[in-house]
Amino acid sequence: MTDADESPSPADGDAAASDSTLTRRRVLAAGGGLLGLGVAGSAYVYLELQGDDGDYVAPESFPTLSTRGTFDGDGDAQFDGEYPTPRTDDAPVADEEPAVLFVHGFQTGREEAQNQAYTAEVGFSDTERPLSTAVYSWDSDRDWGVAKSVADTNGRALAAWLADRSGPPIHVVAHSLGARVTCEALRTLRETDESTPLASVSLLGAAIPRQSVERDGRYGAAIEAAPPPVANYYSGNDRVLGWIYRFSDGTRAVGETGITDEDAAPDGYVDVDVTGAVGDHYSYYEPGEGCLPAVAERLP
Repeated sequence: MTDADESPSPADGDAAASDSTLTRRRVLAAGGGLLGLGVAGSAYVYLELQGDDGDYVAPESFPTLSTRGTFDGDGDAQFDGEYPTPRTDDAPVADEEPAVLFVHGFQTGREEAQNQAYTAEVGFSDTERPLSTAVYSWDSDRDWGVAKSVADTNGRALAAWLADRSGPPIHVVAHSLGARVTCEALRTLRETDESTPLASVSLLGAAIPRQSVERDGRYGAAIEAAPPPVANYYSGNDRVLGWIYRFSDGTRAVGETGITDEDAAPDGYVDVDVTGAVGDHYSYYEPGEGCLPAVAERLP
């Protein structure tokens, strides 16, 4: 797989990726060979996967939009139709709230998804834009190839929810593989010509190919057609993307390097280098250490 691989849908190529799916266990096994460091290499990869975002714990009832339980461990659909229907299992996501919908990434369970979104809310409270936050919670705790396929389907589910929302504009903040969910949602909205209350899209450590956001890439036209701006926050210190994602997918992530060719960027897209503020894959939204002040400053 190369940069030119524009993050295909399952029908376009993820079936092949699923044959060599990436789990944390398999990453550990591969890490030594990848880095040429044997046991030390595996330990390095393990530590990168165990990075923390400050260990904040969400309140017992946290606003949650969920599609959990709609895919089995092999990624087979447990629902009727083209996509699952997002539901509010915990505190309802009201039309007038929240200001931010946080879309989590790979290997994130239900409670951890809520904790991450709450961490982002705490982080925003330390900026000039304190923003209430809810989480889009999905079945990302699967093998890597399966999780990418599930992300694509959840993009269509998220698009449907956004199209039906009657409340004020909402900011979508997506971390890691959550960027795939979000960009697939933008792609669906463009295909269906739906208007949405999107206020902005912020991608943090996006685990999607860097050429996929170019004008001629998989998401380029969708980004250009999106009403709000799309900002990509990337860090050269993101070793999960720099080593593990690059090894597993054979391509560079836009969350590590930014877009390949600035001249190919679609209208409305901007790269923001936050290497100085973000030390690892898990600290983009960490209060006091991440890039949420930069995100808040750029929000319309």
